[in-house]
This record gives sequence, structure tokens and C-alpha cells, in this order.
Amino acid sequence: MIIKILGSGCKKCVTLADNAKAAVEAAGKTAEIVKVTDFAEIAGYGVMSTPALVVDEKLLCSGKVLSAVEIGHLL
Repeated sequence: MIIKILGSGCKKCVTLADNAKAAVEAAGKTAEIVKVTDFAEIAGYGVMSTPALVVDEKLLCSGKVLSAVEIGHLL
């Protein structure tokens, strides 16, 4: 599983990445977490508001920071 955190690297982006890592660990799964800061690549996903969460190339959320529990339900 590849999880991408789309954003500039701001505090919200870091928090979303930490929550994604916690969700993966809680689910007993393995995943590679990639931070994407290139705005052209972010726009390619149709994201207008960051941070955004992409799992296996599927956009799951943008514009808010999901909790680890919320991410766990999406995995």
C-alpha cells in the first residue's frame, strides 16, 4: 500500500502523515508513506485544498486533517 500526503509540508500535512502512520500500524498493515509537495503533481489529483490523502492512487480526502481512527476506517 502506498499512502501519499499531498501538501506544502505545513503542520497540518505533518499531522495527517503521523495519523496515517498510526492508522496503518493500528490496522496491522504495512505501507509506504510518501509526502508530495510538488504543486503540479498535487493539482494532477484534482486537489484544490491541502492537505490531502491518497491511498493507492485514490484520493480519499482533501482540505482537512483526518484522525487516525478516521483513516483506519478508510483503509
